[in-house]
Amino acid sequence: MLSNAEITDIFKVTGTFMEGHFRLSSGLHSALYIEKFRVLEHPQYTEILCRELAARFLGEGVTVVVGPAVGGVIIAYEVARHLKARSIFCEREENTMALRRGFSLLPLDRVLVVEDIVTTGGSAKEVLEVVARSGASICGVGLLVDRSNGRVNLGHRTEALLSMDTTTYDPSSCPLCQQGLPLVKPGSKQLSL
Repeated sequence: MLSNAEITDIFKVTGTFMEGHFRLSSGLHSALYIEKFRVLEHPQYTEILCRELAARFLGEGVTVVVGPAVGGVIIAYEVARHLKARSIFCEREENTMALRRGFSLLPLDRVLVVEDIVTTGGSAKEVLEVVARSGASICGVGLLVDRSNGRVNLGHRTEALLSMDTTTYDPSSCPLCQQGLPLVKPGSKQLSL
């Protein structure tokens, strides 16, 4: 089992941790951003992290690993490879998570939902709803990083490789905005305040 220090070292070596003033996909602001694609661009580190995540669910009889597009696709594939399971993903269809591209789940499937980073758990909860509607059994949720440090309840056994207590701010009361720090939405151009 990897230690928190070993996992943190992987994220540091790959430049995954970024400091500044960021707008997260949840809409909240934060001084810390975790750019998952910095670690996912290194197959050797992705393999190590996903093997660790898979190990936490060995013996659960997982038949399918499901992640949300985009970051969850790579994670789902690599975790499924280690569990010798199928890998599929959900993506947005008219603002709602759905299984597309011919993907389906059967009531006999035992599903592990994986997600890269959870702050509020919104995307993970949407994927869990898709799985629940299919009638398949949910074995649990595997996360690379839990930014809520366990405060987000996904309603199922949840294993995070790294739990962090990172402060997030509502945009209306963000001290970083009040300081006039430039707001960045990672993956896009700088936003105007």
